[in-house]
Amino acid sequence: MEKMLDIKKVITPIDFSDNSKLIAESAAYLAGKFGASLHLIFIVQNFEDYSGFFVPQMSMPHLEQDLVAGAEEKMSSFCAELEEDFRKAGITEVTHHVSMGDVAEQIVDFAAENKGDMIVMGTHGYKGLEKIMFGSVADKVVRSAPCPVLTINPYTCCKR
Repeated sequence: MEKMLDIKKVITPIDFSDNSKLIAESAAYLAGKFGASLHLIFIVQNFEDYSGFFVPQMSMPHLEQDLVAGAEEKMSSFCAELEEDFRKAGITEVTHHVSMGDVAEQIVDFAAENKGDMIVMGTHGYKGLEKIMFGSVADKVVRSAPCPVLTINPYTCCKR
């Protein structure tokens, strides 16, 4: 008999869109069922992707540091808000991480570097111009992830 996938580390990208809480709760439920740790990540979009669209008037390194610091604060409060849900799911270890770069590449790199066993992510986050310019992050992650990827369409599942 073939060995079943041993899931001990679930990685979940969060983008702070309206669907983020639903995705995090779903990932927590799954991680709890497997007895896995949950690792929430947020990637600050690299400004190099916007080059040619505008020229900012402020110092980029300072702005990027401020964005990462703001994202870290938001991630901490996001996790605190969901702490009870994580506990109810039976998760004993929840970590969060913020970095900067190409979103899909950073998710894949984080999963590889941290030996993630599964990525759980939403199929929909930001919409409109950003999606047209950058394509689907979920699609890019599915095509290059070092582990299985479970995608959740927040508009068709798990609605309360």
